[in-house]
Amino acid sequence: MKQLVWFFKWMLKAAIFFTLFAFALNNQHDATVRFFFGQQWTAPLVLVVLIAFALGLVIGVLGMVPRWWQHRRAAARARKEASAALTTPLAAPDKAALPQQPPYGI
Repeated sequence: MKQLVWFFKWMLKAAIFFTLFAFALNNQHDATVRFFFGQQWTAPLVLVVLIAFALGLVIGVLGMVPRWWQHRRAAARARKEASAALTTPLAAPDKAALPQQPPYGI
């Protein structure tokens, strides 16, 4: 059963790869990217799409980093508090704070 799942995973990966490869072969025409001040860049369309995807990925990761650091700090703080709670001995209860009960037999 594991081999069958493994086989289907690799078939799916191969299908995705060949689909993207066919997309790249069918879009080899030049595309012109026009910037400000009359600057332009001409490159194959596939390269332009790949660079746009990579830039989006980088911007997304950079936007996620501050929140990730915040969660790491909170997790480290919680881990430190949990280990401190496990290593400190429990204090004996204060006798004055306990309710007084009359002795039995009175």
